[in-house]
Amino acid sequence: MEDSNRSWYFVERPVGQPDPDCFELRDAPVPTPADGELLVRVAYLSVDPYMRGRMRDSESYAEPWDVGDVLQGGIVGEVVESNDDRYDAGDYVTGQGTWSEYSVLDADDVAPVDPTIADLPAYLGVLGMPGRTAYFGLLEVGDPKPGDTVVVSGAAGAVGSVVGQIAKLNGCTVVGFAGSDEKTRWLTEELGFDAAIDYKATDDYGTALDEAAPEGVDVYFDNVGGPITDAVFPKLNLDARVAVCGQIAHYNDEDVPTGPRKLPQLIAPRATVQGLLVADYATRFEEATDRLATWVANGDIDHRESVVEGLENAPDAFLGLFSGENIGKQVVRVSEEP
Repeated sequence: MEDSNRSWYFVERPVGQPDPDCFELRDAPVPTPADGELLVRVAYLSVDPYMRGRMRDSESYAEPWDVGDVLQGGIVGEVVESNDDRYDAGDYVTGQGTWSEYSVLDADDVAPVDPTIADLPAYLGVLGMPGRTAYFGLLEVGDPKPGDTVVVSGAAGAVGSVVGQIAKLNGCTVVGFAGSDEKTRWLTEELGFDAAIDYKATDDYGTALDEAAPEGVDVYFDNVGGPITDAVFPKLNLDARVAVCGQIAHYNDEDVPTGPRKLPQLIAPRATVQGLLVADYATRFEEATDRLATWVANGDIDHRESVVEGLENAPDAFLGLFSGENIGKQVVRVSEEP
């Protein structure tokens, strides 16, 4: 085990788009776990769009970071020292850790990892928080029925790609919005989406949606907001359900944008719009993970991780989320797998 522990610190609140000046890499001693804690050598680190909200000096659904804090996120890695009888050195676990080479986690808050089901990065994606978000967001909020048309924005991301595949397993027609030809081909040729719209290749989302979903939209899973959502709302069918999971199009806005007034378009279809926080389903996480793991093991759900090499590149991996560089789940490889 190394003597020092490199960690990324949050050192400056961004105005608008974050940049590298918000982050600083520092050395510190490797921490010592207390009773009931585990020292974990981080193999992979998760970066996620919601972290942008934690960089603001205001309350949100995720607690804001203070300037000077070590950055936090999901990790998967190897237990190198255990002060809890449930885990031994050499076990692999996943949980909420830090952007570090070594992280101390409470044993009550981690989950074991089974590398026979999927590679380690999948436990930060399809078998982690994004997968559970897709599972509960679609099945509980979206309530899909066989024959429904489900539209997903941010469909080539960690959440959206799983949403579309679960919708297909439930007998739905699935249309995804994504930001490149490579992404749309991945959705239709590998994940089984019925249609995909490259929003960067068209200025007329409404017409593109009419062609891809001529019967209208029964379920809209929104990861993006902005003009894509503006185009979807007029297409909502009677009793449509909208799950609002993310609004990445607006995360860097300093002023609240004013767009077309869409609420009147919910009246005639009597559509339901509901916000989604996966933490509300915490007591059912095991249910979701078990079912997702079965689908993955059976080949019913495919997954992809975009891996950025090296802890030193973690800020670049995070910033790349806002330009759509990733396909599937964005992770950072911090150390080699065994």
